Amino acid sequence: MGNGYQPEETVLSLPPDASASRFRVSGLTGRLPRKWVGALLPVVFVIVWELLSRAGLLAANWFPAPLSIAGTLVELLQGGELFHHIGITVARVVAGFLIGAVLATLLAGIAGSTPLIRELVDPTIQALRNIPSMAWVPLFLLWLGIHESSKIALIAVGVFFPVYLNLLSGILNVDRKLIEVGHVYRLNKLQLVRRVILPAALPAFLVGLRSGLGLGWMFVVAAEIMGASKGLGFLMIDGQMTGRASVIIASIVLFALFGKLTDLMIERCGNRLLRQRGVGI
Repeated sequence: MGNGYQPEETVLSLPPDASASRFRVSGLTGRLPRKWVGALLPVVFVIVWELLSRAGLLAANWFPAPLSIAGTLVELLQGGELFHHIGITVARVVAGFLIGAVLATLLAGIAGSTPLIRELVDPTIQALRNIPSMAWVPLFLLWLGIHESSKIALIAVGVFFPVYLNLLSGILNVDRKLIEVGHVYRLNKLQLVRRVILPAALPAFLVGLRSGLGLGWMFVVAAEIMGASKGLGFLMIDGQMTGRASVIIASIVLFALFGKLTDLMIERCGNRLLRQRGVGI
């Protein structure tokens, strides 16, 4: 047995292409699966939905077929009104997101670096964040009227709390050794926050931005329900009032699509920034 069969050499002599192809056949490691596997479930869902609609198992007035919804989108595009509604809604979300995220970043930075401020304001903020979004609507209508300012303020409220909470949590969990290094280099409090604490809390901050953006898209629906005459939320309510389920579902699909696109933008920018700092997510 001594000088005969050596299984180790047989394993090592396998062609590299054979190993790679075996993984590609078995599943999800090639370039195509890694990029498109996330679209598999929605595609299957739409195909099954279309087949059930064609078979008459879904009521057309409640669950119109995907091709019917696509036709509704084409009609809205041809009429020129869809781009206007999309532009209004995106502008509201962007404005509310920027206002809420900036305020949350400033307050979380101050509260995270100053225990007295944190003990003073954090309990109140934690109580306010549990208020449902629709509870703010009558107050903002009373204060700001049925104008863009009330809608943007409501979206900013939705964005504020997750950004604040995640950033504050990230700041409080920064490695104490990093702060000690900052003290060794005699950084003042502002420099310590800007150069040590906030960079270390960056991953948590990015999670907060993505969560806040998601809530911003949710809150824009509530904002556009309260008296808007433009936007995807108005289009959805108009579909409800006129009994057009295809318009309602088309609006929901557009909310999902633009929400995913904006989230993907933050994710890509965040990953690039983290890679520059030697951190990965």
